[in-house]
Amino acid sequence: MISKKLAVEILNEATSTGADFAEIYYEDTLVKNISLENGKVEGVGSNVINGVGIRLLKENRSVYGYTNDLTKKGLLNLVASLKASFSGTRILEPLTKLKKLRVKNIHEVEIPLESVDNQVIIDYLKKASTIISSYDKRITRVNAGFAITHNDVSIFNSEGKCWDTTRIYGRLALSSVASENGKIETRFDGPGTQAGWEFFTKTLNIEKLAKEHAEKLILMLGAKECPAGKFPVVIGNGWGGVIFHEACGHQLEATSVAKGLSVFSGMKGQVIANPIVSAYDDGSLPNEWGSNSLDDEGNIPQKNELIKDGVLTGYLVDNFNGRRMGEKGNGACRRQSYKFEPTSRMSNTYIAPGSSTPDGIIKATKLGLYAVSFGGGSVNPSTGDFNFGCNEAYIIKDGKILCPVRGATLVGNARDILKHIDMVANDGGFGQGMCGSASGSIPVNVGQPTIRVDEIVVGGRGGSINEF
Repeated sequence: MISKKLAVEILNEATSTGADFAEIYYEDTLVKNISLENGKVEGVGSNVINGVGIRLLKENRSVYGYTNDLTKKGLLNLVASLKASFSGTRILEPLTKLKKLRVKNIHEVEIPLESVDNQVIIDYLKKASTIISSYDKRITRVNAGFAITHNDVSIFNSEGKCWDTTRIYGRLALSSVASENGKIETRFDGPGTQAGWEFFTKTLNIEKLAKEHAEKLILMLGAKECPAGKFPVVIGNGWGGVIFHEACGHQLEATSVAKGLSVFSGMKGQVIANPIVSAYDDGSLPNEWGSNSLDDEGNIPQKNELIKDGVLTGYLVDNFNGRRMGEKGNGACRRQSYKFEPTSRMSNTYIAPGSSTPDGIIKATKLGLYAVSFGGGSVNPSTGDFNFGCNEAYIIKDGKILCPVRGATLVGNARDILKHIDMVANDGGFGQGMCGSASGSIPVNVGQPTIRVDEIVVGGRGGSINEF
């Protein structure tokens, strides 16, 4: 830990050459992992992350460095190298004390994850592994894992504020491989939470999840190749929200908006989507994977409106990038660890539910694709161009789901796809993932109800969709 007395000394030294803001980020994180392969315990281990990051700001410039040498000498050496970036004289009054902010924990927990015996978790993973592996002999490998991350953070800044916050994450990971006649199919499911063990035993039905995991793995193994062309695509709820997250969400973060590097820079108040589309990012949701009791600049996370009835109404803003934009931070500043400078990031980002039903959207689609979940993809934030591979997809014909297809890729542009969403259902949901960007890899929820894009380019090797 860093004492308030030492923090005051470090902050005063950091601002001695003209920085207008200084911040110390102390982190102590313990990660425990339990993993099984084909029902056998592969490993039970843990690792510790411990260190300090220091950030100095002056107007629109920032310098950042980190160290795991937590001695006074080590911290002063880091500060000396950072403050050399500024050649002015002190402009801030020296600090004499720090005021501690009260942080309300927004997460309610019945059974703390760290209180659960390793053998209980191992038995839980074995149950899932057995269900999957026994479903079909074509399933050749099943990996089951569970991770608990306990993250303690203390932050001190030159505004005279300090605070502590704790984040405890739990995540189940099921990853399987099936093969037949040279064809290989993989599947991954990874539900996570900031609730306790009760989420995995009560909210989550592990038997149902494992069975569906195996069923869909085998179903996609025998699927035909997806056709190519430009046609309607229905995107499933929950994890389908990764399209909005990657293609649009990152371009609503001040990280790129403030520098004019986003396709949505300077477009607040303009129509960027079909009027039936509204979207939000809410880091204040209790127990959710992407939530925080306090962000990494001491701002309280909130429900940030991004798009309202098709109009761009807001961005995700951190204090530093907000300087360029003339806006205050809105609780969206996050980072992976002390090794990363914080910046604006998403938390629980979603398209709001609409008035249609999932069945109604399928019935209204004469010929198209139903994309349920996605794997890897790429986005160019400066142009908005993206492509995403589908892990699970089906052909829709005459308003009915016809058959599964594999190898589907969606190709489009962020501006175009928002305007081509012509139906939004009422079945909102979330999917958990890890988002990598400027400040590292962080837990996020992607979300949406079932939606339809009236036309989008679909890549595949299955010929024309009219052949189905």
